[in-house]
Amino acid sequence: MRVVVGRIGRAHGIRGDVTVDPRTDEPERRFAPGSSVLCRGGELTITASREHSGRLLVTFAEVPDRTAAEGLHGAILEVEVDPDEIPEDEDAYYDRQLLGLSVVVAGETIGTVVEVLHLPAHDTLVLDLDGRTVQVPFVEALVPEVDLEAGTVTVEDRPGLLNPEEADEVR
Repeated sequence: MRVVVGRIGRAHGIRGDVTVDPRTDEPERRFAPGSSVLCRGGELTITASREHSGRLLVTFAEVPDRTAAEGLHGAILEVEVDPDEIPEDEDAYYDRQLLGLSVVVAGETIGTVVEVLHLPAHDTLVLDLDGRTVQVPFVEALVPEVDLEAGTVTVEDRPGLLNPEEADEVR
């Protein structure tokens, strides 16, 4: 199974380094020297990675200079993972584990998790509630329980959370 682990940003320097926006909780593992990622139908081998001014800089064996690095701007990086692999942290989940879970509010099933967004402030679950799409921050106060065995995610409804059109207008 393929999972997205990053997106290539700008070229850095003249030796083919690129900034990478990690889309994984394990950047030190996914971008370790010697590992490889899938990109635009090919494979890139990581020769070096490091933090630089708060950004992840990665060097690939197949990207020899700035021109080649600029050509990869915006490319999505993926890896093949074992579908049975699960995170070591008890409260961590892979996106694929959350997709398709039933959404339960006050004991009633009302929808399905259809997407997980990795936003700068926090992850967000995208829910399909009878054809309506609603985004819910994936934080413990709003999503107190994920039960993978039962196939459910419990959401605490708050005014305007699941029915944004009913929210009070901010003045």
